[in-house]
Amino acid sequence: MIVNSSQWPADEGSGFEALQSALAALGRAGVIPRAATELERSMPAAGSAMREEVLSQIPAFTDSHNPDILPGLKLHAEAHLREILRLMGGGPVGRFDFVQAHARQRAEQRFPLESTLHAYRCGQKVFSRWLRDAAIALKTAPGKLEKVVAATADFSIEYTNAVSTIATSAYVSHTRMLAQAEGDLRTELLSILLSGYDESDGRVARLLRQAGYLEQRQSYCVVVAQSTNVREMEHPERAQRIIRAVAAQIAPAPIRLLAGMRNNLVTAVLSAARRQSGWTAAQASLPERIEPMLQLLGPAVRIGISADHPSTAFLPRALQEATQALDFASVANRVVQFSTLPIRSLLVHRGADQVRATPPPWVAPLLDADKKAAGVLVQTLRAMAEADMNVQKAARTLGKHPNTVYARLERIRDLSGLDGQRYRDLTELLLAADCWPP
Repeated sequence: MIVNSSQWPADEGSGFEALQSALAALGRAGVIPRAATELERSMPAAGSAMREEVLSQIPAFTDSHNPDILPGLKLHAEAHLREILRLMGGGPVGRFDFVQAHARQRAEQRFPLESTLHAYRCGQKVFSRWLRDAAIALKTAPGKLEKVVAATADFSIEYTNAVSTIATSAYVSHTRMLAQAEGDLRTELLSILLSGYDESDGRVARLLRQAGYLEQRQSYCVVVAQSTNVREMEHPERAQRIIRAVAAQIAPAPIRLLAGMRNNLVTAVLSAARRQSGWTAAQASLPERIEPMLQLLGPAVRIGISADHPSTAFLPRALQEATQALDFASVANRVVQFSTLPIRSLLVHRGADQVRATPPPWVAPLLDADKKAAGVLVQTLRAMAEADMNVQKAARTLGKHPNTVYARLERIRDLSGLDGQRYRDLTELLLAADCWPP
């Protein structure tokens, strides 16, 4: 096979002028015909050598838990060798579809771009050494050997530069497309979860699994964030800044997060992992985690956090709770949890109907226990109110021993976290009994 430099196209607009020039120089050095024949004969061995070099130099390949990373490594190396053979045979420069396809695959595998490009450099080193040794073995004249070595080095460098540029462009553009698709999926999931859906709907379960964010039955809460600066929330990039900040604070915790924009609010669904000891609390320690973030975001950002709920079916209610909590956030108290809001404040600011729709999380356990006890817990609270919180007087009103009253108050405290012997707490307990009667 006799090849001369005039066979390669001189397309100045191709973007591969340096590679074309290096390829032409390789031809003028007299390396190509014999080296191409040798490369074709020894391609499997050369491909294996490239693979071994990559594995020895780049831990990301062996450390990856993705089973699809390694199998294609030797095959991709051989694809490059075939492309080089095609170029040596006079084929036009610029047919790198296989490089683009491989880069897109690496993007989908979430394999680092830097490791992918490093693999090309490893391949370059092996090929350059192989091409040099082949030229020497072909008894290149001593006077031409230096020129041959320089030409082979230049070609391998320019080839690597060309494919690295193509791979980078394909990887980055595909990553952006994937991010957009994931963003669309997050938006769809948020809309479904927060609007309410039938948990038996298999489509939603598949979406959840596909996204890799959530299971249907875990511990959940909703977090909403908003800047009092309206323009900041209307600007997509500024709003994304809040989302990224929330995600960064949550990342170290054993909590999964699904976040996006909804009705001009940064909205995040948080799910905690299940442990043998039971459900973890998704919103536990969140205020402590979020406070440092608020210092970076500035004084205008406020946060509302819902109570915890046992499944995705409760997320519409959790959204209401988080939004109500946000209403109570202020400069002095920028992170507010729904579970800490007094019922009397909710009644004043939201009205009885809205309050009844979203009772504080301690209400249901207390009233369920009271129902099972034939109403004696609430009866005791009313007696305490009538007796001005005097246990002895309340006991006489009830016709019970004071120890019985103390035992009931302790039971109430265990269920609600509120002390019936404190005016503020007693008021909350009685309001709960009035707002959510049996």
